[in-house]
Amino acid sequence: PEDWGGQTIYCETSAKQNKGIDELLENIQLMAEILELKADPTRKAKGRVVEARLDKGRGAVATVLIQEGTLNNGDSFVVGQHSGKVRAMLDDKGRKIKVAGPSEPVEVQGLAGVPQAGDEFIVVTDDKMAKNVSQARTMRVRESELAAGSKISLDKLFEQMSEGDVQELRVIIRADVQGTLEAFAKAAEELSTDEIKVRVLHEGSGTISESDILLASASDAIVIGFNVRPSSKIKEMAEKEHVDIRSYDVIYHALDDIRKAMVGMLDPTFEEEVIGNAEVREVFNVPKVGRIAGCSVTDGAIRRNAGVRVLRDGVVVYTGKIGSLKRFQDDAKEVVSGYECGIGVENFNDIKVGDNLEAFVMQQVESTL
Repeated sequence: PEDWGGQTIYCETSAKQNKGIDELLENIQLMAEILELKADPTRKAKGRVVEARLDKGRGAVATVLIQEGTLNNGDSFVVGQHSGKVRAMLDDKGRKIKVAGPSEPVEVQGLAGVPQAGDEFIVVTDDKMAKNVSQARTMRVRESELAAGSKISLDKLFEQMSEGDVQELRVIIRADVQGTLEAFAKAAEELSTDEIKVRVLHEGSGTISESDILLASASDAIVIGFNVRPSSKIKEMAEKEHVDIRSYDVIYHALDDIRKAMVGMLDPTFEEEVIGNAEVREVFNVPKVGRIAGCSVTDGAIRRNAGVRVLRDGVVVYTGKIGSLKRFQDDAKEVVSGYECGIGVENFNDIKVGDNLEAFVMQQVESTL
């Protein structure tokens, strides 16, 4: 440090106490001027992901800080395991822009998946190169995560613990927002005891994918989703592979279930049973009633008094109850797969064509250990 005759500037800084932050920024600016640090705006853009999430209407979106070069609309890029092409860019005030230079934060749309915060963002020459790099990185990550093992569920955890077979509970987490992942990973680690450890094998933003099920099957893990739902194909795959998928809206409910399983205290609970799915084909505005979704029942059956979950691109938009169920002009108690019907969702009018309605009932069941 300079105080001891060196050339390195030291700044006493504390974000918690709001101490020394202005001095730190001034010294960074001073060193940048002395060293003449400059970015080349003519090269291909390069930067870092600050935050990423799965947006309900726009798909995967990432906030990127451009460090070098200039990013343009239409540029192909690689970020972490994912590739993409810039479809649109928004500045910090939400305005659309076409060009972003060095040190400029932008929100980028056009990603194939949701990257991790801190992933490197690099512009490449074309789509083919971006996809090749993305596939190679995905394969490396999958190879490092896969491990042999048997299947497990929360209900069987305590029984296997008593037999001395399980020393570690492995978890795979999926959420709609990146921040939830970090919060859960930290909270799950705090649940670990001397007898059993809780380890997060993989975490990621976006809906539950096939690779999550394969990893869970091979690594003796449980898949936990926060505000995201698996598709019918993923559910079938999980049943085939005997993988336990748990869905939650609140992080503490998941932690409570894990804690109860670890000590063998799973009380009688309400278990959700999905009874049917319907796809919205058309939306009608009915005076004094609101918006009615013209649906085709694709799986199971839709019942009038059931709960309903509105899914848009695999993300839960709203959870409530079915307000009305009609077949043509007549009220119906139940509409089965292959038929069309009109569904009204209580206190929710933002139904759009292409949404999926998932009907479910809550059943009280005795948990078995």
